[in-house]
Amino acid sequence: MRLFVALDLPWETKETLSDLAGGLLGARWVPPENYHLTLRFIGKTLRHEAEDIDLALAVLRARGFSLSLSGIGIYEKAGKPVTLFAGVEKSPGLDHLRGKIETALQRVGLEPERKRFTPHITLAKLDAVPHDKLVSWVQTYSLFKLPPVPVEHYTLFSSCLGKERPVYTPEVEYSLVA
Repeated sequence: MRLFVALDLPWETKETLSDLAGGLLGARWVPPENYHLTLRFIGKTLRHEAEDIDLALAVLRARGFSLSLSGIGIYEKAGKPVTLFAGVEKSPGLDHLRGKIETALQRVGLEPERKRFTPHITLAKLDAVPHDKLVSWVQTYSLFKLPPVPVEHYTLFSSCLGKERPVYTPEVEYSLVA
């Protein structure tokens, strides 16, 4: 089973994000039900490892906070645009929760996360999108901003890679302290 820890977004937020989809030939848009903010990718785990992960996350205590989505960006690989995303504003609450999750997962034997944490919501994967069209699209939506969203829980998801797209299943939801 492949696991990751993420913030699931309210359906209203997902609907608003999905309104951005379209207008870019070569973009494979993420379906709204798959929008999330990954806090920690775990990867393939055995059942007993998944149980240890669940126990570690279940005892974690952190306060709820607000999350604000703002701006549009592009991740590149070898100078080629590969991912289009909605940005997430800096949040001490988010950083605190992310740190606590990382510590809890290392305590159960997971290797430390090597990638720098850059919070974002993936909107589309990009395949040979014409540069001028991509630049124009990003400029059009560069001032994108949503009102703050309350974060009251985080979720352990499993993912199954399908032919068309991955399927994410919420396995366990963990409440944050009010």
